[in-house]
This record gives sequence, structure tokens and C-alpha cells, in this order.
Amino acid sequence: MSELLHINRYISIPLSEIEFKAIRASGPGGQNVNKVASAIHLRFDVKASSLLDGYKDRILAVSDQRISSEGVIVIKAQNSRLQARNKDMAVERLQEMLREIFKDKPKRRPTRPTRGSKERRLKKKAVRSAVKTGRGKVRLD
Repeated sequence: MSELLHINRYISIPLSEIEFKAIRASGPGGQNVNKVASAIHLRFDVKASSLLDGYKDRILAVSDQRISSEGVIVIKAQNSRLQARNKDMAVERLQEMLREIFKDKPKRRPTRPTRGSKERRLKKKAVRSAVKTGRGKVRLD
């Protein structure tokens, strides 16, 4: 693994800013799960990172349960029995999460209503107006 975590061609995070902590995995696994700390907690403090302020703001604006109110991204990986594989999986999840956040959204091209859609709308309005007019008071002259 390199010393940098590449998100895209503009954004890279030094691995030294990512904290890894080995913990015991939950769930089934017999004796192994009780004595081996193979799960990994990855913690990435967005506010204290070397990212540019604009990138930090963009990450913190996302509504994701993995981002705490203090601005720390916490990812838990425990799918594998090997600690190294869980560490790699946690890094991949962080990378995928940040790639999704920094993905460029396609710009909306404004469209204009077609002539037919305008005519249909006006016809519906006329029908509705006639229905409402018919509900008025009945005059006996």
C-alpha cells in the first residue's frame, strides 16, 4: 500500500492521517472471535486533515451516519478473519465513500414545455374551471 490514499486525480490523503484500531469482531466465530482482535475501526478526522477547506466542507455537508458530529469518519470492517484484509477493506470503503462525495453531478439542462403540453394544460384548466363554475348558486329566473 502506498503512503497516499488517492480519491481522484486531484485529492489524496496521507495514510498517516488515518487512524486504525484493532478490535474484537462481533457475531459468530466460536473461540476465535473471543481472543483475536481482527476487526478494524478506521477513523479519519476530516477537520484536522490536510484537505483544502472547500473539500472538508463538502464532506461535512453530507448526511451519512458514518460521519460524527465532530467531523470524524468512522468505518468498521470485520468481514474477514484476517486483520490485514479488514484494514484494506476499511480503506477501500473510505475511498469509495469519498469518491461518491466528490463525484461530479451532471448539470441540469433547462428544458421548455412543448406546445402540446401547454395546450393540454390549458385544456385541463378550462375543464376544471367549468366544473367549479357549475358548483355555483343556482338562479331560478
